[in-house]
Amino acid sequence: MSTIKALCLRWLILAFVVPQLAQANAPGHAIAKRQTEFSWHRMVLTEATEILPSPIQSAQRVHFLDSRASKEVQATVNWIIDSEDNLGMPFMIVDKREARVFVFSARGQLSGEASALLGLAVGDDSVPGIGERALANIRPDERTTPAGRFVASLGRNLKGGEILWVDYENAISLHPVFTGNPHERRVERLASPQANDNRISYGCINVPKTFYTTVVSTVFKNSNGIVYVLPETRSNHSVFASYYEVK
Repeated sequence: MSTIKALCLRWLILAFVVPQLAQANAPGHAIAKRQTEFSWHRMVLTEATEILPSPIQSAQRVHFLDSRASKEVQATVNWIIDSEDNLGMPFMIVDKREARVFVFSARGQLSGEASALLGLAVGDDSVPGIGERALANIRPDERTTPAGRFVASLGRNLKGGEILWVDYENAISLHPVFTGNPHERRVERLASPQANDNRISYGCINVPKTFYTTVVSTVFKNSNGIVYVLPETRSNHSVFASYYEVK
C-alpha cells in the first residue's frame, strides 16, 4: 500500500471509527458490529458501529393529566412499565418529597392519587430491628419511612382494621389516616397543600380514608402488588434502575 493510501486510511479511521466508538460506549448504548470490506473506491470501514436508542429515548407511556406527579414519579412509572418490573401486579409510587401517593393498575393505568402523611424523620433507611420495638421506645429521629421496592399485600392490624403491609419486617404499612391523637391534626395536615407539614408518623404511610377504601383496598384486593417508595436523601437512580435522566 502506498504512503498516500496509508495516510488516507489512517485519516478515515481517526475521522470516522474513533468518534463512533466513543459515542457507542456512552452509557445506555449498545454496539452492533458487522463485517465490511475495504476498497479504494468504496471506503467502507471494518467493524462499523450502530447505536441503539437508550432507555431515555423510549416513548413515555404515562401522561399525568391534571396530576401533581413530579418528574421523578413520571420517570419511575415509565421505567416500571417499559421494564415490566411490576411483574403483572398493581403498583404504587410513594413520593416522599412531595408527600403524595399514586396507585396504578397492573397495566399502568392511574387509578388514583392522594396526599400522604409520612415518617417524622427525614431518611431513607429503617433502624435495624425497629419492627420489634414498642412505639414508645422509638426516638423521633428514628421515625423514617424507608425507600425501596416492596412486595405489598393487604392485612390486618392488631385491632382488626385493614391495612396494606409495605415492609412487614420493619412494621411499615399504608393505612387510613390515624386520628386517635387530635393534637397531631393529621386530617388537617393531609388537606394542606404544603408537603412540609406531612411528616408526623412513626414511619407508616397515612392516606385519606376515602382514598384508601375506594382506591387502595379495591386495587390490591385480589392481588399482591409492588410499592415503590422514592428516596429523599439519595438520588432516585441510586435506589431504582429507572431512567438516567429526568426531563
